[in-house]
This record gives sequence, structure tokens and C-alpha cells, in this order.
Amino acid sequence: MRGDMKKRITVLAAVLAVAGAGYWLWPRKAKGRGAEGPATMVTVKRQSIEDTVEATGSVLPLNRVEIKPPIAGRIEKLLFEEGDRVKSGDIVAWMSSNDRAAILDAARAKGSEELQRWQDAYKPTPIISSLTGAVILRDAVVGQTVAASQTIYAVSDTLIVVAQVDESEIGKIKTGMPARVTLDSYPDRPTQGTVVDILYEGKNVANVVTYGVKVKTETVPDFFRSQMTANVAFIVANKESVLVLPSYAIKDLGDGKKEVMVAGPDGKPASKPVKTGVESGELVEITEGLAEGETVRTLQAQYSPQAAPPTSPLAMSGGRGGMRGGASGAGTAPRARRTP
Repeated sequence: MRGDMKKRITVLAAVLAVAGAGYWLWPRKAKGRGAEGPATMVTVKRQSIEDTVEATGSVLPLNRVEIKPPIAGRIEKLLFEEGDRVKSGDIVAWMSSNDRAAILDAARAKGSEELQRWQDAYKPTPIISSLTGAVILRDAVVGQTVAASQTIYAVSDTLIVVAQVDESEIGKIKTGMPARVTLDSYPDRPTQGTVVDILYEGKNVANVVTYGVKVKTETVPDFFRSQMTANVAFIVANKESVLVLPSYAIKDLGDGKKEVMVAGPDGKPASKPVKTGVESGELVEITEGLAEGETVRTLQAQYSPQAAPPTSPLAMSGGRGGMRGGASGAGTAPRARRTP
């Protein structure tokens, strides 16, 4: 019997503790204002506004060519470093075939004259670039033995940005559309670009379909590197010197109708219909209904933070009429009042 009573007391204490914690932790609205806080006034301003589609992507070569040796053998000279410019047809390296490398090694053991004789008689093999552009990879060292499938250099004609756009937004993207590119590595150096291609085949990752969009910048900055992460803002619409309001100041009534709250002739709030244009998320263009400098009334919910209680409702003490807890220094648990 005593064991059952202890179980009931334990359950009751747990319920009271959870209820007390929820009471103090749950945010409560300011007294006397219901769901709305004090009125704030915002002013209609004139500024630029743009509607964008945001996406992430990478800096990638527009065309990338891997330069490989024509035969297996040993690298004798590498003539270019990463970042150097090459032209199609340039010799980028010299190599010896396996036979020539073996003959030269044997001749070297017999002295410099013998080595020179065989070097003149048995010429090295050139490795030639097939693309004009910049060297973005050097993947060999002098003296390395390589197979015919080994990549010696990688050359890119130019660097672009390929962004992955969600299929729900791809309909807004058009060829020729301006875009703003910002690299994670250089967030304070945005670059202007233009959409040059929208790929036809999408990628499905975790049931999310995206389409690659190629963006070519006006000039390729010297800090661009292949595989850098890029954030791209595709500019769907951009207007200069238009009237704008914060989006929270405008009420959508449905069916394309919208209104704002202004001060009426008697000083009381009155609704006023407005028409809107470009929306940027935080700002909305006002095309009709308001003038520059007018003020609009907006109500926002206000919450007052609650101070923590001096003693935790989770604690229990052995005070009169209470339940004794095992820990010393515990506070007093809330008790239910008896109805007379």
C-alpha cells in the first residue's frame, strides 16, 4: 500500500514540475494588448528594388582539356606552371620513351660524352597543348615515369560559374538575364555576370531536382579558382527610384487586392487600397495608392519576457504540507489549493 502511495506521489510531482516549467517558459503576450502590440509607423521611401532567385554553385571551366603523353615514358622537362597561359600547339613538356630513358641511363654511366652522343641521336618526345587557355593543373614532376593515360596538365579556356537552381524557380531564369556572383572566399567582392546557358538535364538529389545554369562573368577576376563555392543572385527584375514599403506593412486581401493602414481624417486608423509591383522579400514596390513621405500604420505582436522564478518549480522541499525531497537546499514545489 505504501509502495503504491509513493508511486502516485512521484507521478504527481512530475506532472506539477512539467506544468510549472511550461508556465514560466511559454512566451506570453503583453498585458492589455491581445494579439497586437503597439502601433509603429513606417514611411514610404523611394529607392531601388530587385527581385532575385538565389542559388549556389561552383566556379568551373567552360571547356577543360587534359593533356596526356603520347607514349609511356619519363618526364624530362615541364615548361609551364599553374596559372600560365598556353596556346594550342605549344609544347608544354618533353619526355623520353621507356627505351630512350633506359639508353640514356646506360650512357650516363659511361660518361658525359657518351650521354651527349645518345641525347643527340635519340631525340625526346614533345607533349603538346590542344587548347588555348590557362593551366589550372600540373599533375607531374620531372623524372616521373608516366603511362600514356597519365594527366600531365589540365587547361581551361575560361572560368564560369555553374549554379544549381531548384526546379520550382527554373522557370524564372532566362538566357541573357543578369546575375550577381559572390564567392564564399571573397564575400566583399561581388562580380556581375550573365546567364549564357540553361542545362537540359536535371539532377535529383534526395528527391530535390535542380538544373545547372551557366553564368559567364564580364571579366574573369584573378581570384577565381576552379571548384570555388559561389552564391548567385539571378536578377529577375530591377527598378531604380521607386516607392517601397516593408512587406509586413501590407495586408493581402486575396484576389490581387492589398491594403495598408493609415491615419484617417479623425486621426483613427483607416484602410487604404494599394497596388504593388516588384517584391524582394523584405521590401515591396508601391505602384499606386501612396506617395513618397506618407506614413503607414502597422501592428506587430509584442512579447514581454518573463523573469525566472526565485526558486525552481522542479525542486521539492520538506516544508509543512509538502513532500520531502532527497536533495538538500531544494525549493518549494507548488501545491494545489483546497476548495472550501
